Amino acid sequence: MKVIAFNGSPKKDGNTYEAIKAVANELEKENIEVEVIHVGNKVIRGCLACGGCSRNMNERCVIENDEVNEWIQKMKEADGIILGSPVHYSAIAGTMKSFLDRAFLVTSVNSGILRHKVGASVVAVRRSGGVPTFDQLNNYINYSEMVMPTSNYWNVVHGTEPGEATQDEEGMQIMRVLGKNMSWLMKLIHSGKNNIEENQKEDKVFMNFIR
Repeated sequence: MKVIAFNGSPKKDGNTYEAIKAVANELEKENIEVEVIHVGNKVIRGCLACGGCSRNMNERCVIENDEVNEWIQKMKEADGIILGSPVHYSAIAGTMKSFLDRAFLVTSVNSGILRHKVGASVVAVRRSGGVPTFDQLNNYINYSEMVMPTSNYWNVVHGTEPGEATQDEEGMQIMRVLGKNMSWLMKLIHSGKNNIEENQKEDKVFMNFIR
């Protein structure tokens, strides 16, 4: 089994990476491969709201000058996904948000590519805004009908300078517990696929409230 982790921090080896690494260490102990992709230092524009991914249905965003389409295919092939972001103004870092908006729209309109995969979010913060950012990351997982493991607190670590998060003993425990629960859940799903029939996906109902 394999997990793809997306590091939304501009810093490759900052505290967001430390959070991801702590989860990854537990997954790797259970022989689950983890690949970390650094998103936060890339140039990624936001969604154009053009509807091209819905019309083309080819598992691709119409914007072709970055790595988003490559990452979408990695997500499709993975058994689990980790979303990691620092906190910028109590929210997801901008580049990470642009990637998530595009990637999760493509995967949702193309037959629910991520449906029933295991997904988890982790956040690194200096002081405050960690829980709102955690909630925002979880919105992508929930919308995609993914399955979410939990920990013993919200998945947030604290630190300012790169590496300081490792001194947050409770935060590091949260990540370890998350990694253990994520590996257990992935194994349960993998084991159950041959024994329990997967329920059928319902077509999305779209409404607006302008009459």
